[in-house]
Amino acid sequence: MSIKIILADDHALMRSGLRTLLVNELGMEVVGEAGNGEETIRLARQLAPDIVIMDITMPGLDGIEATRQIVTEMPSVRVIALSMHANKLFVEDIFKAGASGYLLKACASLELEAAIQTVLKGEVYICPKIAGVVVGARENPDSTIPSSLNLLTAKECEVLRLVVSGKSTKEIAQLLDKSPQTVDASRRQIMQKLGIDNLADLVKYAIREGLTTL
Repeated sequence: MSIKIILADDHALMRSGLRTLLVNELGMEVVGEAGNGEETIRLARQLAPDIVIMDITMPGLDGIEATRQIVTEMPSVRVIALSMHANKLFVEDIFKAGASGYLLKACASLELEAAIQTVLKGEVYICPKIAGVVVGARENPDSTIPSSLNLLTAKECEVLRLVVSGKSTKEIAQLLDKSPQTVDASRRQIMQKLGIDNLADLVKYAIREGLTTL
């Protein structure tokens, strides 16, 4: 019985390359493709895949929140995060959301089969380059590259991602199970910490830090 996979990435060319690899070389079945988080959740509910290969920075609902909803609703589905960013915050947040694996896009063609087989056994897969970043940061936190993101808590980073993805205060409140007033307060605190006073500059900042894409 073939392994059923959903591909979630906002770049059609990336999905096409992954599909070719999975179907033609690895003999797996790609049952659906999505370009954003909302569509990925809908397809997962509809198609009950074994694996979702999930880009992290997608328009609208990002891959971290999509992973959280999919794993909460469908615990048997394994999510492998796929990103161009070797960012410790991304790695930590996607695993907190319930992902079982993390791959860099540059390594995907070489490591994808190993990642899939590993997570299907109920184990966690982290590509070696990412493992080095995470382990190194834990063993010697003072050696990490300074970033103003370090001023923000994990929850504030989550709010920041949702704000710059275009979510309204009400939508963010619903996603995080908070009141709109709490979300507004978090947004003000974020902007104050970063020394940013308007949404346009906040979006530019998030793109520079790899928290979102254009």
